[in-house]
Amino acid sequence: METSDASEDKEIEDIKKDEKVQRALSETSIVEEKVSAGIIKKEAPFLGMTVIIFLSCGALYFLLGQKILPIAGSYIPLLQRIVLAVMLISLVLIANRLLKKLVNRKIKDKTKEFNFNRIADFFAALLILAIILSLLFANWYAAAVSFGIISLTLGFALQNPITSFFAWLYILIRKPYEVGERIKIGNVFGDVINVSYLDTTLWEFNGDYLSADHPSGRIIRFANSKVFSEYVYNYSWPLFPFIWNEFSFFISYDSDFDFTAATTKQIVEVKIGESMVRRVRRFKKILADTPVDEFDVNEYPSVILKAHVNTWIEVTVRYLVEPKSSGRVRKELFEIVMEELKKHPEKVIFPNSTKQKDQ
Repeated sequence: METSDASEDKEIEDIKKDEKVQRALSETSIVEEKVSAGIIKKEAPFLGMTVIIFLSCGALYFLLGQKILPIAGSYIPLLQRIVLAVMLISLVLIANRLLKKLVNRKIKDKTKEFNFNRIADFFAALLILAIILSLLFANWYAAAVSFGIISLTLGFALQNPITSFFAWLYILIRKPYEVGERIKIGNVFGDVINVSYLDTTLWEFNGDYLSADHPSGRIIRFANSKVFSEYVYNYSWPLFPFIWNEFSFFISYDSDFDFTAATTKQIVEVKIGESMVRRVRRFKKILADTPVDEFDVNEYPSVILKAHVNTWIEVTVRYLVEPKSSGRVRKELFEIVMEELKKHPEKVIFPNSTKQKDQ
């Protein structure tokens, strides 16, 4: 018994080591560092080419300043700004590339790595844009003022895209959902397959033509700004990655209620499996560190019988399941339960059955 408890405790500790679980528990995460040796060596060709461009531009800038080259004096200031811009852009590109390489070595989560690369590329693009704008003006003050005027104008014209961009930053920081998770936002429901700067893409489930948790075959894109105005339902909470699901059927008042409930419960328990029960127990122990522990989490299926307005008894089977398996599991459970109960027509009487018709 002690060996079993020790094994269970080890499983719980392994779950707690998961990065998403740690973040959900404490809003912080411990990232395992990767070996960073050899980065410079792997980037040697790119570094060498950038250094050559930088030195060549530096030499050209010097020659233009000394007026050694046979170029008209009126063109020299413009050419110097162009050469200087190329030098600065090359530095931005190499710094951006090295920064991504160094940081990515320390990031274990592929989603975080992808998001960091996009943020780094975005700010590198902003720096390059500022450098290019400086070419159009004689000094940095004029460039800054013009950049501010352009930003203000674009801010009014592109209010919704800008809001969606800040919503993208909110999604990266607060993580209401991530790629691969199943969510519902507004009236759309599906798995997140991409979160871009301006919009989110879902692989839709259910949809207009389906009633079960099955892919509809459609792709849904919505503006990231919806996270500021809509409720976001996430079915992939790391601290409890299950949902309660259920299916129902009807039986007659003349049926054996105890037999129906006991047989149904036993079938569902066998199908769900003891491994699922153990997993739920482990997460219940993790939930003990949170306010959710105040709620009752029953790892075993339950069967509820209640009178229905159609004069039949409604039997509802409730159980825990992983969100992405809910549709398949519900179908399998319903088929198995119906197959077994139909073997006992003397105890379980369904609507429109022969016995009911005779009555």
